[in-house]
Amino acid sequence: MTRYPDELRARLAEELATARRRTQVLTDAVDDVELTRQHSPLMSPLHWDVAHIANMEDFWLVRRATPGDEPTVGVREDIDHLYDAFTNPRAGRPQLPLLDPTEARAYGRSVRERTLEILEQAGADGRPLLEDGFVYGMIAQHEQQHVETMLATHQLRVGAPALHAEEPPRSELARELVGTEVFHPGGRFTMGVDPVGPDVYALDNERPAHAVEVAPFHLDAVPTTNGEYARFVDDGGYARRELWSDAGWEQITTAGWSAPMTWERLDGGWHRTSFGRREAIADVADQPVMHVCFHEAAAYARWAGKRLPTEVEWEYAARVDPSSGTSRRFPWGDGDPTAELANLDQRHLQPAPVGAYPKGASPLGVHQLVGDVWEWCDSGFEGYPGFAPFPYKEYSEVFFGGDFRMLRGSSFGVGAINARTTFRNWDLPIRRQIFSGFRLARDA
Repeated sequence: MTRYPDELRARLAEELATARRRTQVLTDAVDDVELTRQHSPLMSPLHWDVAHIANMEDFWLVRRATPGDEPTVGVREDIDHLYDAFTNPRAGRPQLPLLDPTEARAYGRSVRERTLEILEQAGADGRPLLEDGFVYGMIAQHEQQHVETMLATHQLRVGAPALHAEEPPRSELARELVGTEVFHPGGRFTMGVDPVGPDVYALDNERPAHAVEVAPFHLDAVPTTNGEYARFVDDGGYARRELWSDAGWEQITTAGWSAPMTWERLDGGWHRTSFGRREAIADVADQPVMHVCFHEAAAYARWAGKRLPTEVEWEYAARVDPSSGTSRRFPWGDGDPTAELANLDQRHLQPAPVGAYPKGASPLGVHQLVGDVWEWCDSGFEGYPGFAPFPYKEYSEVFFGGDFRMLRGSSFGVGAINARTTFRNWDLPIRRQIFSGFRLARDA
């Protein structure tokens, strides 16, 4: 076994600590009654997430990353069946004999103590799980993904605001960017990634890197805003059958939707509720619209005479520098995200106005492809050519070929370790409790 360099061990420990700090902020913000309450059948009680995060770390890291050939006994192997996300749908989790909040927190602390002890002596031993510390990066990403899920649960809870954050930066460019589009010449580019270098923690569905051909297309310079979407709503968008697919029409009529989630008409104007705070849509008109499902995004696109981009088009726009023809890590280049480049890490608790991150724009002038809101793409979820499940098929493979639609780009609730332009998120086309928005495309 080759022990990890000190720099790598320090970086892995910090990524784990960063994720845990966010978990603690979200769970310390409410009392134990709130932690055990199910705020929506679409979401778990928050204390389930706390223990599930620990159980994932216990299962994949504590029991499998210890140096030596012998399996290691986990901290709590007796509760694996309670925190298996695949076999326990969210709606039924409150009925399980779960750890209470005090027990869940204690479990998380015990597992993390073991993890850090193992990390002190850890190293590569020929197993892919341990190469370059992959399992530690996987666990940090997993916790960050659940942090975003817990943040969505906070959005659904009713009551006084429990979370606080500074306002997002202002934009001097919103007025000139809204409604504009950027031509992309298309061509052959490298999509996906191989797990090497800074992308060593890329998850299985992002792999392998492969060549893709894309036809020329136009893509909106910014995501669709609240102000633009309000015009669609006020134009009777939710009542016009011709704008909706059969599945979309069935969803909005059955559910009784007439606007995005959290929107309501008050005193002659649209308002939204954001983490317990009511705001006039007119005051956040330049922010990307959020909490819309795929069907709503597609209906808006028809109303606007455009379409949603494909997943291939989205990644081309986010990664390709047409001047060199190379695929880069991010729209701005290969450097990691910073607070000047993208709205991530729950820093602002809301999307920023479009154009607020000019340094994060692509070479062609497409803004906010990373952070703010997940963007719906009109593509299903399939494995790339040469896909191989790793380290378990229930993360990606079991979802291939279903009714899912892709979401790309990350939201303001995504941790920076997950905010790759190759990262692939997916959900059912009816889901809108997630921090989802969209931008439009059209054929060239």
